[in-house]
Amino acid sequence: MAVKTSSAKKTTKTTRKKTLLVVESPSKAKIISKYLGSSYKVIASVGHVRDLPKSRLGVQVEDNFEPEYINIRGKGDTIKAIKKEGKAASKILLATDPDREGEAIAWHLAYILDIDPMSDCRVTFNEINKDAVKEAIKHPRPIDMGLVDAQQARRVLDRLVGYQISPLLWKKVRRGLSAGRVQSAALKMLCDREKEINDFVPAEYWNLYADFEDGFRAQLSKISGKKAEIPDGANAEEIAEDLRKGQFTVGEVKQGHRSPKAYAPFTTSSLQQDASIKLGFQTRKTMQIAQQLYEGIEIKGRGARGLVTYIRTDSVRISEVARAAARDFITEKYGNQYVGNNFYSNKKKDIQDAHEAIRPSDVTLTPEEARDSLTPDQFKLYTLIWTRFVASQMAPAQVDTLTIKVNSGIYELKASGSRQVFDGWRKVYKTSAQGEEKDLPMLEEGSSLSLKEIIKEQKFTQPPARYTEAGLVKEMEEQNIGRPSTYAAIISTLTTRKYVKREKKTLVPTKLGFDVTGILQSYFTDIVDVKFTGELEDKLDDVEMKKEAWKQVINDFYGGFSKELKVAEEEVEKIQQEVVLSDQVCQLCGRPMAIKEGRFGKFLACTGYPECKNTMPIIKKTGVKCPKCGKDIIEKKSRKRGRIFYGCMGYPDCDVVYWDKPVGRACPECGSMLVETKGKTKTIKCSNPECKYKEKKEAEKDEA
Repeated sequence: MAVKTSSAKKTTKTTRKKTLLVVESPSKAKIISKYLGSSYKVIASVGHVRDLPKSRLGVQVEDNFEPEYINIRGKGDTIKAIKKEGKAASKILLATDPDREGEAIAWHLAYILDIDPMSDCRVTFNEINKDAVKEAIKHPRPIDMGLVDAQQARRVLDRLVGYQISPLLWKKVRRGLSAGRVQSAALKMLCDREKEINDFVPAEYWNLYADFEDGFRAQLSKISGKKAEIPDGANAEEIAEDLRKGQFTVGEVKQGHRSPKAYAPFTTSSLQQDASIKLGFQTRKTMQIAQQLYEGIEIKGRGARGLVTYIRTDSVRISEVARAAARDFITEKYGNQYVGNNFYSNKKKDIQDAHEAIRPSDVTLTPEEARDSLTPDQFKLYTLIWTRFVASQMAPAQVDTLTIKVNSGIYELKASGSRQVFDGWRKVYKTSAQGEEKDLPMLEEGSSLSLKEIIKEQKFTQPPARYTEAGLVKEMEEQNIGRPSTYAAIISTLTTRKYVKREKKTLVPTKLGFDVTGILQSYFTDIVDVKFTGELEDKLDDVEMKKEAWKQVINDFYGGFSKELKVAEEEVEKIQQEVVLSDQVCQLCGRPMAIKEGRFGKFLACTGYPECKNTMPIIKKTGVKCPKCGKDIIEKKSRKRGRIFYGCMGYPDCDVVYWDKPVGRACPECGSMLVETKGKTKTIKCSNPECKYKEKKEAEKDEA
């Protein structure tokens, strides 16, 4: 039987090589992948891949400060994956963040991928949307070594200061402390302010007001043509008596007009300040949420996109495209009369002006439209950014003003009023100045006034206010200390090291903060000197602009610093920390237990150290007995997230646990323990999730 054969063509499947695009964030990688399609592979470095080693200085001081970079521990799998994709790619583009840190990450990525940094391998985009990303990819460039060297200079300087002063503080004060080129200068600012407050001696003074039958109040402003200064109550009463006997005549009525202009759109610093004041956000929280808005969020009906432009910028500049879009939006939504013609420039030299101010990527995406796709905090911050930007492109507000001067013999009184006649940019962006308007009657010059009464007001001069986070950020920016991108980390370090504590919304230096500042001020003058730190920042900026060699800047600094370090190691005396005794004794030796503070909070340690090294956690009793075994219910903290919960002291034999604080009463409906919920609105509820019993707190009941 003949077999029919046929020769079939043998085909081999070939895979077209893709372009590899490396970004920093996995969420950013996910969104950009959707923009670019199958011809691109987008992966994330998840931040830095190489850095100085943690276990040693990592800077070869004798070899012109050459840094010893190593692959970051724990990044092995990420680096392996990047290398694998790099070998399979037809082209590699490095699209890390468009700033110093991002440029340095790109440079390190080029090293591990064996890419020439001077080749066209670098792409940057200021906002994450399809058009911006695709346009950036069309225009790759070499890595900017000015930006890289500026980052290296800062990293090496911080390492030299931190790794050489910190061990000294460990020996002379206590373990776990640190010093830093910027953090120590910021701490000194806080300590100096606290000293001013403590040294302040209040001085008495008085204000006098006259209420008139015409329905307005005027304040005494001048006596015999000079500014009124009333030092005490006797003097105030003497003047008040004169005024009661006097005749009052309208001396001058002056009408005026103000046109308050809109604020510039946000920089990193002004965003941190405004979010602190208006939203109560700590700087770290602001930057975390802003990063989420920048990297991209899935918006219902609009797809995945970045909501705001790059969030680390010192610039107030806005692109013409963004201005035009804002003008069109304002015209359509509010009317042509609300459109402004506003241009903003930076007050001081700004070497990062390549970035725009922080603004919405798409002004037509209003906060209300995005609301359902955002978390409450994301919504609040996006609203703040959106309203600030839209307002910045709107017409000035219009305010009529009126000033009335009243004469009575040698005395001159003054009243000022204002009335907004057009809201302009204030329509969308609210400020504390709004709502403070005061209408005054229209009076004729020379007309007589009838006095109703004289009001005396005792006052005392006030000390300077403690810094809030917003205030400290503002002061650091004005003094040129650090950079806006580092403010959040600096404040976090100061609080983590217990150099500073939070009281309500203010930052208060602790005794430990004063002790450390005292040592640094005595032996490392430049490190805590605000002027010196600011001048050093200027030199580092010059490195970025390629006006200075980065190693020369470090060399100029290190000569004096190394001498100070040697003297300090020889002369600094150990500071004895105050011992705070608890009411407990050591179970091992019977000595009293002292309250100590470590990295993870307070604990008990035996006063017999080093002979006895016993330590114990501090037990916080709730005053409630366990319903199962009768032992105390105590406050505990979860290991992973540090979340507060309440459990039986008899654990592990007894497993009773509550996430809310037990109140020691049984539920009247099911008999389970009642607990008090966390948050501003306190509620008593049943701990049994199947029981829906709730009640108001007793204080709230009484008020009702």
